[in-house]
This record gives sequence, structure tokens and C-alpha cells, in this order.
Amino acid sequence: MGKVKFPNTYVIIAIILALCAMATWLVPGGNPQTWQLFSAVYHGFVKQAGIIVFILVVGGAFWLLNATGAVAAGISRFIARIGHYDSVVLVAITLLFSLAGAVFGMSEETIPFVGIVVPLVISMGYDAMMGMLIVYVAANVGFSSAFLNPFTVGIAQGMADLPPFSGMNYRLFCWGLLTLLLAVFVVFYARKTKRAPAITATPDAVGTPQEAPALTRRQAWILIVLLLTVVALIVGVTCWDWYMPEITGLFLAMGIVCGIIAGFSANRIADELIAGAKDILSAALVVGFASGIIVILQDGNVIDTLLASLQRGLDGTGPIASLSGMYGIQALINFVIPSATAKAAATIPIMAPFADIVGVSRQAMVLAFQFGDGFTNMITPTSGVLMAALAMARIPYTKWVKWIWKGVVVLLILGFLLLLPTVLFPIEGF
Repeated sequence: MGKVKFPNTYVIIAIILALCAMATWLVPGGNPQTWQLFSAVYHGFVKQAGIIVFILVVGGAFWLLNATGAVAAGISRFIARIGHYDSVVLVAITLLFSLAGAVFGMSEETIPFVGIVVPLVISMGYDAMMGMLIVYVAANVGFSSAFLNPFTVGIAQGMADLPPFSGMNYRLFCWGLLTLLLAVFVVFYARKTKRAPAITATPDAVGTPQEAPALTRRQAWILIVLLLTVVALIVGVTCWDWYMPEITGLFLAMGIVCGIIAGFSANRIADELIAGAKDILSAALVVGFASGIIVILQDGNVIDTLLASLQRGLDGTGPIASLSGMYGIQALINFVIPSATAKAAATIPIMAPFADIVGVSRQAMVLAFQFGDGFTNMITPTSGVLMAALAMARIPYTKWVKWIWKGVVVLLILGFLLLLPTVLFPIEGF
């Protein structure tokens, strides 16, 4: 018997779309969707047009950057300098992105960093998963246990009528513990997967040993431009509230400037940008198709009915069971509403008064929202950020799920254990 082949990403999304359309016929109060199943794809692309453009433009910019050879030369020189201290570098990057997720909710902003870090760790002798681990997963761990994130803690506490960023001490403890455990896993995974470094700038060439290229003066200037771009990204996001349009423009400018420094003609710069966009096109299409799922559920008036039904199912339970139920609901809802802000607006007004009834503090309810929202972000196919990050790392979604699902389960269990003290013991601010 032949081996059963796991459906590709497009088939999975099509199945979910069909199931959601069927639900609009079965859920009370739903607005039945028929041919809208297909028009939802169009609206999904429109809804995620910004991030789709972002993927194509940044993919083209990094393709152009790699074409200069500066990254390959710079990485080889970096590897020669750090020697056997690469574990320190991996942990330092992990802590940095976890802190960024905890303080200002780094999410979409991780996408270009994945494009920078993945070639780095591959040249250090690791795989693309390591790059995703120390950037995307680290930022999501910080995002999930955030103590200052205005997009989760700030909004949810405001809707729950809690003082802004109250209960910070316990949230800081949760962040520190989860980040420490992640750093330990990074070191463990590094030792498990370490292989001979491959001097290359792209994942596709892994395992092809090459002589370390010399770093020319032009390439040195290109690396300076790359460094300045990263600094500008951090300052822009943290100080000037930059979002997708500004970040997209920044990396497009970076690619063009690097091409000019490398001595490329205008035609070659355009050709490299187009080649990079073509290379990443399939991943950009996945983002649009996946967004159609949310459109179907919203247009079919299913989401509100589902939330009300879940609330009724928690009536009559004790504090621990109720808090666990709220935690589970947030984790499940994240598969259809990956946006933390949208999910807070839809669920906190329902969960806050319910928490009062069952004897759960509103702080604990908000923390359950954070954990439920953040951990499943690492696996939900409706997350445009996840799909874009995987596109930058050149990792198929199905391969990612097989690699990450155990880690998501562990994080969900840890989240539950960290919620228990908020019910069992008196905690300041909770």
C-alpha cells in the first residue's frame, strides 16, 4: 500500500473554508453562505492586501540583497570570529525577540528578521527551524506572557475595567520563566542539530560546502546598510509607531540601495526584485486564501453565536474549571480570529462579567486571554504573520506543524499551570 500523502496547505485551507461555509447553515442565527465561499477568497486577499504586498516586496528585497553576495561573505567572517561561542549568540537573539514581544508586541515585525536570521543560523551549521525558533517562536513566547504589550495587556485590561498594565509582577515572572525554558531548549536543540557550517546565504543551498568568500569594500558597505536598516526598523517600530507600509518601504529602499552599491544596473535591480517576488509568490497566495476563512465566518454571522454558546457551556462550573474553560476557548478562537485586538474586542466583554460570577479575578481572565491568544499563534493556519514568516524561512506549513505541535502542547500546559496560582493563592495585583 502506498503511503498516504498529507494534504498541502491549499487543500487544508479549502477544507476549512468549506466547513465554515457549512456551519453558516447549521448555527442558529447564521447567514447561509453558498457561492460566497468563492467570493470570500477575493475578500480575503483584499483584507490581507497589505501583508501580501509586504511579503512580495520584502522577498524581492532580500533576494536582491543575497544577489550581492554580501550576506554570505559577512556571515562567513562572523562565524570565523564567534567560533564555538555560537550558543551564546543563539540565546542572546532569543532573549532579544522575547523581550520585544513582551514589551511592544512584536509580531508582524518578526517577518523581515526571519529573513535575516535564518541564513545566519544555516551558515552556523543549524537548520531553518532554528531561525524560526529564536525569532518567531521567541517573539510569540514574549507576546503570550507580555507584561507591557499594549496590543494585548493594554487593550484587554481596558475592556475589563482594570488599571493599565496592573498585575505586572506576576506577568513578569511568567515571562521570565517561559523565556528561560525556551533558552534552555534552544541550547538543547542547537546541540542536537549542529552540523558542519555551510557557507551560504540561502536555505536552498544548505549542505553545499563552499569556500568562504572574501568581503569586498562594496559588500562591507552593503552590510552597513543592512545594519542601519535593522536599527531603523527597531527605532521606527518602537518610537514612531511604524507598521506594514513603513516597514515595506524601508526594506524596498534597502534592496535598491544595496543593488546600487553593488554596481548593478537598473535593469538588473528590477530583475532581481521580480525574481525574488516570483520565488515567494506561492506563500503570499496562501495568506490571501487563509484570510477567506475569517471572512466566511464574519459574513455568515457565526462568530457571535459560537461565543455565546461557549459562554453558556461554562455556567455552573468552579473557578479552576471556569478559568480553564476560558483559557481553552481563547486558544480555540485563535484559529478563526488570529488578531489579538479583534479577539479582545469580541471576547473580553463576555468573559469579564462571567469571571465575576464564577469567582475568577479579571486579571486571571486577561492572563488566560494572553496565553490562549499567543501560544496557538505558532500553529494556526489563519495567521498571516505565521504564513509570512514561514515564507521568509522557506519552510512548508505542513513541515512546520509536524515540528512545532509538541512545543505548542507543552506551552499550553505550562500556561495552564501558571494560571492555577491566580486561583489558588493570593497574588499581588490579581
